[in-house]
Amino acid sequence: MNTPAAAPARAKRSRMDRFIDGIELLAALFVAIVAADIFVSVLLRKFFSWSIPDSYDFGRLLLGILIFWGIAATSYRGTHITVDLVWTAAGPRMKRVIDVFATLVLLLVVSVHTVMLFDKVLSTRADHVLTYDLHLPTWPFFFVAWLGDVSAVLLIAIRTVRLIVRPEALGVTPLKSVE
Repeated sequence: MNTPAAAPARAKRSRMDRFIDGIELLAALFVAIVAADIFVSVLLRKFFSWSIPDSYDFGRLLLGILIFWGIAATSYRGTHITVDLVWTAAGPRMKRVIDVFATLVLLLVVSVHTVMLFDKVLSTRADHVLTYDLHLPTWPFFFVAWLGDVSAVLLIAIRTVRLIVRPEALGVTPLKSVE
């Protein structure tokens, strides 16, 4: 909707925020693709006794892509599953320390995973792994999943910096106003 009031809101969004929105949009697109693949496959099998060639391979490969792009989207927003027993009992300063520490640990884990997944992309390509029916190479699917993992590392790094430097950008109360 192009209303005059909407224009200033769009203008205030930084390039970084638009980049983050783009990654989240891609994650949502992969959800739609996986859902459409499953829906069409089930309809074709049920009503026409016909299946899409490589439907199983596409489904599992697309699900892998969806998982890694989903990690990127949820990691930045902090909407992944958490256990907040200690965090809830902590004071504002300790909550920030816990948030920064947890985000740094997540950054380390996802960074190592990204390196290992790239090795999987290279080995899948080198081994010429193909789908069962159509004999299509599977490494491009692994590569797109790896790009999701790279996006997760970038977004977690952005989240870490924002938690430390600009917590209000994430909706977190700055420490100076808490003390």
